[in-house]
Amino acid sequence: MNNHNMFMNLAFEEAKKSYKKSEVPVGAVIVCKDKVIAKAHNNRESKKSVLGHAEIVAIKKANKKLKSWRLEDCILYVTLEPCPMCAGAIIQSRIKTVYYSASDLKSGVANSIIEMFEQPFNHQTTISKIDDDGKSEQLLKSFFKEIRNKK
Repeated sequence: MNNHNMFMNLAFEEAKKSYKKSEVPVGAVIVCKDKVIAKAHNNRESKKSVLGHAEIVAIKKANKKLKSWRLEDCILYVTLEPCPMCAGAIIQSRIKTVYYSASDLKSGVANSIIEMFEQPFNHQTTISKIDDDGKSEQLLKSFFKEIRNKK
């Protein structure tokens, strides 16, 4: 297993934690120099905060760990394509690279609805999709199917 798969699997484990808490199952891991410095999952419902996306929570943890708002040497692994809010935080924190596993056809800004990462911002972040054999997508589908069945 290569490092990308290992780190994406850690993000998937985070996503499963949010699933168990009835949160949208998204997980994120931030790596600096091949070392995990932050792990997080969605907590919007439990924290009653729109900022409770996995990427935002992980960025805040990484900022605290590195004692800096700049995450220039960091790589973010996330199980769902970032939304506009998270993309903005990723770009502003100067994360170098993002890998995601599931596309978000409703609010994803890496290719699904727009391509935000290729805009001429002051910092450029590269973003790539990683195949996780559909695990992240399937977890999301299962979650939303359960939600619909409860109504």
